[in-house]
Order: sequence, then C-alpha cells, then structure tokens
Amino acid sequence: MNSFKKFIYFFLELQEKSLKKRLTKYLERSGANSTSKTVISNSATLTINSETEKRIEIVKKNVLDIVRSVHNDSNKLLDYIESKGTKVFKIDNADKLLSVIKEEEGLVTSLEGLEALYLCFITSMPLSLKTKPMFIMRDGEIDFYYMVHQFYKWYALSMNLPGFDFISQKLFKISLNSDLNLISNLNLEEMVGLQEAIHRDKEATEIALVVAQNTEGAQKALNKIKNGGASI
Repeated sequence: MNSFKKFIYFFLELQEKSLKKRLTKYLERSGANSTSKTVISNSATLTINSETEKRIEIVKKNVLDIVRSVHNDSNKLLDYIESKGTKVFKIDNADKLLSVIKEEEGLVTSLEGLEALYLCFITSMPLSLKTKPMFIMRDGEIDFYYMVHQFYKWYALSMNLPGFDFISQKLFKISLNSDLNLISNLNLEEMVGLQEAIHRDKEATEIALVVAQNTEGAQKALNKIKNGGASI
C-alpha cells in the first residue's frame, strides 16, 4: 500500500505541473453551459444566469425538504443518494485515503487518469482511468451538518447545476490546496467554471448553516417550553 501511494504521489505531482497544458484537451464544457451564458462585449463580461438562479432556488428548497424528512439521520441521506443510482462507500480511514488525491469525504465527482485508478483501488471497484461521481464516507458516525453540506453538492450535481465538470473541480481543488496564482493563468472558460464550483461549495455551506440554526432554534424553543413556558 505504501509503495502504491508513493507511485500515486509521484505521478500526481507530474499531473499538477502539466495541468495547464492538459486543460484544453480535457475541457468538457465552455463558459456557455446548459444554464448560464457568458457574453463578451467591449472588454466586459456579462454573465446571464437567470436559469441557473432558478435551479439553485429549486435545489435549495428540495434539499431542505429532504433533510427535514430524515430527522437528522445521516444514514437516511446516504440511503437516498444510493437509491438514485450513485454508488456509496463506507471505508475505514476514508479521510486519510482520500487526502492522497486531495479529495474529502462525501461527494467525489468524476475523476480521470491515475486519480480515478487510485479511487478504484481503495473502493475495490474494477480498475478504470475514469470514474463516475460517488459518495465515500468513513465507516462510523457521520456529522449530520457535514453530511448536509455534501448532500447539497450531490443534489446540485444531479440537477445539472454547473461547476461539477472534471476541469472545474480540478481547478477548485487546486485553489484550495495551492499557493499558486491560479487566476492569472486561466482563460475565460476556466475562470467561469472555477467560479461556478466555488458558488456550489458556498451554497452548500449556507444550507448546512440554515439547517444547524433551525435545529438549534427548535431545541431552544422546546427547552423554554419545558422550563415554564417562557416567551419565545
């Protein structure tokens, strides 16, 4: 296992160095995606994303409805994800294993190359140089609010919100784990994709906070009632 990890580290380092050259080859979607359109005029960029905004509101509402229905049970959210055709894995030390390829527990979007090969290895799937989105968590208790954060991103992906294609997610991970001046090296399409990936992560955080606040608020109200019916 250690030799395999060293092998992966070596080639991932080579991939990082050559990422810019590979972007054009792997770019799967342009700045004009299914719900957003980028227009350039007089050196100004106008992003028309009304359809994206509509979908975001639908995703937020649906996620909150689903989360309320499971009564703070992370495993029920995992069951829901699996029922929709996404593979779900529970693996010992999942966080440490995923950190090798700079992934986190939860939603792992489509991967390519040696990262996909490594993912197949740790999940015992048939070896492949390309993987579909999947959900990977450690085998044990799952923090519910973290689960909500990851569930939102999975649901947004299933609703075809932009920002989840291979290149956008690759750039997003690099932006989190690197001190490189990433933006100065990107073209328009890449910047739009990175921006969308950042938006999806921010929305997921906001939804997790809403759920946490609502849960804590409800508990405080219940405590007040139990303690003598104080004004709420």
